[in-house]
Amino acid sequence: MVLTGAGVSTDSGIPDYRDAAGAWKRKPPVDFRDFMRDPLVRARYWARSAIGWTLMRRAEPNAAHRALARLEQAGRVNLLVTQNVDGLHAAAGSRAVVDLHGRIDGVVCMDCRDRTPRAALQARLVAGNPQWLGLSAGIAPDGDADLDGHDFSRFVVPACERCGGVLKPDVVFYGENVPRERVERSYAALDESDGLLVAGSSLMVFSGFRFARDAARAGKPVLMVNLGVTRADVLLTDKFALPCGEALAGLAAE
Repeated sequence: MVLTGAGVSTDSGIPDYRDAAGAWKRKPPVDFRDFMRDPLVRARYWARSAIGWTLMRRAEPNAAHRALARLEQAGRVNLLVTQNVDGLHAAAGSRAVVDLHGRIDGVVCMDCRDRTPRAALQARLVAGNPQWLGLSAGIAPDGDADLDGHDFSRFVVPACERCGGVLKPDVVFYGENVPRERVERSYAALDESDGLLVAGSSLMVFSGFRFARDAARAGKPVLMVNLGVTRADVLLTDKFALPCGEALAGLAAE
């Protein structure tokens, strides 16, 4: 089984969260409870997302994504579990994929559970807030943007067109649980695998770390491709301190 993180997508122009020491490069992402209870937090999120989405929708798979797709086609990967929400593994041709934390290209209503494309919401965000799209902002991970010092109370947040409920990206926020069926499918694949390959993740988040922990407990080799410290370093069978594109392309070529 393969488990991937943000380091796999950096060559596609999508920033990662942590530095080589495993520390946050910026403030942690929005918390689920704050998002649900505070309209100003939601306005801040969607204002930043309206700008960050312009990068996410243009991002294309890189050498690491393509290499993992080739490994699957060669029968070497039984499941690819990704902590990323960018959808680039599927775009590269991987078919057996679990998007552990969801996909940023979808939106879900927290009231009626209606699901709609993120691109459709973007059109509504732009129509209601045309002045915001011209603001200068640095691009942050997962479709976010570094946009601070503005009055977010003036940002118009669209409601669900079906029921008027609260809209949220169809991703797992901090403080929110990963859906059980994704975890169960991942563990079933891990049980059937000869080992676990982790690529581009420090595994600081428990939702990913547990797979490395349980693979090691089961006596399966755990291999890591990552630049910098990881939470699972003491569990690893071997670690390759190389960029993901270089290492995985070399592995696929072999």
